[in-house]
Amino acid sequence: MAHDWFEFPDRDALAAALGARIGERLAEAIDTRKQASLVVSGGRTPVRLFGALSKLPLNWSSIHVLPADERWVDEQEAASNVGLIRRELVRDQAAAAHVISLKTPHTLPESGQMVAEARVAEVGFPLDVVVLGMGNDGHTASLFPDAPELTGVLDSDHACEVVRPPSQPTARMTLTPVALNNARHQFLHIEGDDKRETFERAIADRDVEAMPVRTVLFDRGPRLQVYWSP
Repeated sequence: MAHDWFEFPDRDALAAALGARIGERLAEAIDTRKQASLVVSGGRTPVRLFGALSKLPLNWSSIHVLPADERWVDEQEAASNVGLIRRELVRDQAAAAHVISLKTPHTLPESGQMVAEARVAEVGFPLDVVVLGMGNDGHTASLFPDAPELTGVLDSDHACEVVRPPSQPTARMTLTPVALNNARHQFLHIEGDDKRETFERAIADRDVEAMPVRTVLFDRGPRLQVYWSP
């Protein structure tokens, strides 16, 4: 296991610091390779971070932004991660960023898997910056412990896979460990005492299927940067 722990007094301070660090990494990628890729998670936790990122004076027209996972719903629905990205991140300074969706027009996500994978491949590997969250059940991206497909997804050579966790109301498309863990820079953004307790449980054992977030803690990849605030 290799991770660095960064602790902040409040969530605004965390968002400002993490946003600045991500901005540095994206600027380095643009300077080196003329483009950059940023993978972000959905939910409530990253909204402050998205606000901080949207104000950074980067060359956003050279940056591709994509979700770590996506619910199989229309982009206009509140549950859509790419819809959240467009509303909260791709505005202000970041309005010119290129958004890559994992959702396709197909009714079944299995029918759209190869399309989603091709979109991610066009962005290019390795991905530059991956920012993940974590649920109290130990999931990250859409790697849920109750997903029947989990074992195959953890071992998949594909960048995208479909999961149908019984605990979730919709099927999901998720980036897999082969894409997430080979990024140049990887961050875990967590908030609250409950998430700190979950993180402590996660680092105490290596059973990835019980807590899939362990794939980013123990599998080969960049040194994980963990950002936490109460």
